[in-house]
Amino acid sequence: MKKAFVFFWLILLFSAIGYLFWYNDIIYQLPTPIPKNYKSVEIGSLIASNGTLDNKHGKPIFLHFFNPDCPCSRFNMKHFKSLVKEYGDRIDFRVVVLSPKSFTSETIQSKFDLQIPILFDETLATACGVYSTPQAVLLDQEQHLYYRGNYNTTRYCTDEKTSFAKIALNGLLKKQTDLVFSEAALKSYGCTLPDCK
Repeated sequence: MKKAFVFFWLILLFSAIGYLFWYNDIIYQLPTPIPKNYKSVEIGSLIASNGTLDNKHGKPIFLHFFNPDCPCSRFNMKHFKSLVKEYGDRIDFRVVVLSPKSFTSETIQSKFDLQIPILFDETLATACGVYSTPQAVLLDQEQHLYYRGNYNTTRYCTDEKTSFAKIALNGLLKKQTDLVFSEAALKSYGCTLPDCK
């Protein structure tokens, strides 16, 4: 009788853990709801930034919209850092922190081992049409929007065929003007701004 009772509780415990994992996995595979007041920003639009994006180097700019409390943002960090390592000599990478909590540049750089500029300008999200994290935004040298969307279809960014941010980086560097992305690349997934729901 005692063994059956322990076995029952173990089954119940593992079922609960499995359910929580499944529920969280499903939640982060659903598209982020579009905010009621959302205004779409078309590809090719000039992104005005009131000096926040001062382009001193004349390189294209890659903005990584990031919330430290968003599980999707944290899953994505390794992939983002691999892009910085591969393209950092040709692209100006920056992290845009979007969170209701207060962070400093030094805190973000230290916690995530980043040696790139950290921005806290929420107006960039609106200017680029971003309403969830993580999101990738790629601007050409004149600060026109070249790409805004997801990094990949998989949570850990492991599928090379759908490595959308990398495809966009290669397209911009090769000066491709006819690059077309699927709905999976352009529909937002992840944590809703600003409070990571």
